[in-house]
Amino acid sequence: MKDNKTFEERLERLKVIVAGLERGDLPLEEGVALFKEGQALAKSCASQLQKAGNEVKIVSNGLIEDFDAKVESEDMTDDS
Repeated sequence: MKDNKTFEERLERLKVIVAGLERGDLPLEEGVALFKEGQALAKSCASQLQKAGNEVKIVSNGLIEDFDAKVESEDMTDDS
């Protein structure tokens, strides 16, 4: 099942989970379940941040324009 929540929604849910766990008043089973959910959310958020960072680097370094120019150049020389 795909998670259609935004980064901000996942981050907000993670904050709620952390606050609940920090209170320390949850039953063990509920605490473990929240911890697992928090771990998954943290991993998802970190992955999305990494992807966004990579996109920013690509755009900042002009690699997209270089790639587009190379593709156009190859298209012009393609005789198929």
